[in-house]
Amino acid sequence: MGREQLTLEETRQMFLYVADRIEGSKDLLTRVDRAIGDGDHGIGMARGFEAVRGKLEGQTLTTIASLLRTVGMALVTSVGGAAGAVFGTWFVGGAKGLGNEEHLDSQVLALALVGGLEAVKQRGRASLGDKTMVDALEPAARQAEEMVACPLDETLEAATEAARQGMERTKEMVATIGKAKTLGDRSVGHPDPGAMSVYLILKSMTEYVKGP
Repeated sequence: MGREQLTLEETRQMFLYVADRIEGSKDLLTRVDRAIGDGDHGIGMARGFEAVRGKLEGQTLTTIASLLRTVGMALVTSVGGAAGAVFGTWFVGGAKGLGNEEHLDSQVLALALVGGLEAVKQRGRASLGDKTMVDALEPAARQAEEMVACPLDETLEAATEAARQGMERTKEMVATIGKAKTLGDRSVGHPDPGAMSVYLILKSMTEYVKGP
């Protein structure tokens, strides 16, 4: 049997696990960003998820939406730059349609991913193929939409794989948005750091849900 859902407390613990994993990925994300950006993405994301941990350990949460808003606001205020704005928007936007849900299941996950995707696209004016986090987030959200009747662990695993494939596809793309845009064809051959961060966040969520 698959894991059908997480309680609110389990979801909080999942994001604490994600924070550990993203902080542990700081050097990898820095290396990836150095190839096509200014090399600060890993530092910013690690700082952001350190702030997420502080907020989640220090607040009483009553709904999945309030948890996602807390994550998003911590990222907005601590990551800095465009990354803070779009990654914060992902989680804050994902919280909007969730009502008073107290459990994370496949349906809530799909709502959160789709809501977050739409908010990010509106905020960043990015579409599929622009070599941004959208190239990983959109395939993940669409995959989750198709699996709302499945156990949570299966949905997360499939969404993570969709994000991984989307991130891999960014290696062949020419950046059209952000600092990497100035590189033109020289941005080809390198993955987008934001897309890699989306993949790593979802991968960490999957690891937690599937357990040891």
